[in-house]
Amino acid sequence: MDIAALVAWLVTAGGGFFLLGRWVAGGGHRPDSGSRLAPPLVFGHFALAATGLVLWIVYLVAGDGVLAWLAFGLLLLVALLGFTMFARWLPTRRAGGTAAVESSFPLPIVLGHGLLAAATLVLVLLAALDAG
Repeated sequence: MDIAALVAWLVTAGGGFFLLGRWVAGGGHRPDSGSRLAPPLVFGHFALAATGLVLWIVYLVAGDGVLAWLAFGLLLLVALLGFTMFARWLPTRRAGGTAAVESSFPLPIVLGHGLLAAATLVLVLLAALDAG
């Protein structure tokens, strides 16, 4: 379960990193970009996810159950931020406009990222419960 969670987290991070790169390359982080995704929200999501992933890796090496629970707690925050971003992105996608850089996000990447994130959350929870 621990390794499955790690693999799911890494694949999820890959999709998220792709979306982040596309958003930054398109200027989404600039105040005049018209993006519905606020930079603190996007970068906070990224920073918390990366921190949680590092904690998960340290948990795998050290075997300390407290680290598993800390990683899970961070992952919950990451999920809340991610859901907020999805809710802000959805009207942009439905409008079909090109005013915001995130309107060009590939739908399969966004959906895959979200679904894998949900699977990661469940796997990390199950592993944390097993860790005690």
